[in-house]
Amino acid sequence: MHANLRSSSMLQRIAVYCSASDGVPEVYNAAAYRLGQLLAQAGIEVVYGDGGIGLMKHLAEGVLSASGKVTGVIPRFMVEQGWNNPRSTQTIVTESMHERKATITAMVDAMVALPGGIGTMEELFECLTWKQLGLHGKPVVILNTAGYFAPVLSALDKMVSERFMQPVHRNQMFTVVTTPDEVLPAIQAAQAWGEHMRSQARTI
Repeated sequence: MHANLRSSSMLQRIAVYCSASDGVPEVYNAAAYRLGQLLAQAGIEVVYGDGGIGLMKHLAEGVLSASGKVTGVIPRFMVEQGWNNPRSTQTIVTESMHERKATITAMVDAMVALPGGIGTMEELFECLTWKQLGLHGKPVVILNTAGYFAPVLSALDKMVSERFMQPVHRNQMFTVVTTPDEVLPAIQAAQAWGEHMRSQARTI
């Protein structure tokens, strides 16, 4: 076994960042549902934002369809608005958005970003920022369903070419896949990333 290869037994919880917006193209909902199924079938608990609509809902339904566990982490003000998903296996209520993100990061072994809006992008970029700074070394996978993240990836390439970002951070901090079936293998094969990478956190 490759030194960096993680077995499924090493992965207890995986965070999934994704949209809570209805009306998006069905290809995104289907991919979220499929990913939930696959992670549950592998015995992995899914941690997400506890939204009751959009990709979040479909992700959770995929997990539950395979008798898996899905834990939602959601700020109190969102619960008061009725935005939580009552079908989540467990719900953790936080006092702020910042606490929500920190709680999710602390409790999972890897992170996956699905298509979403500015909230999803903010979650993805915060977890990448923390990884760049050596605050965590957990695998990060971007599920590029239907090429959704292509403009984001192009922007990162621009950051590298204009020397706002180091190539190592573009090429080794995260993995991009196109189908849900590739997500778990990508996490298992992710390159090791420890606190020693903090020395490379500064830009060129």
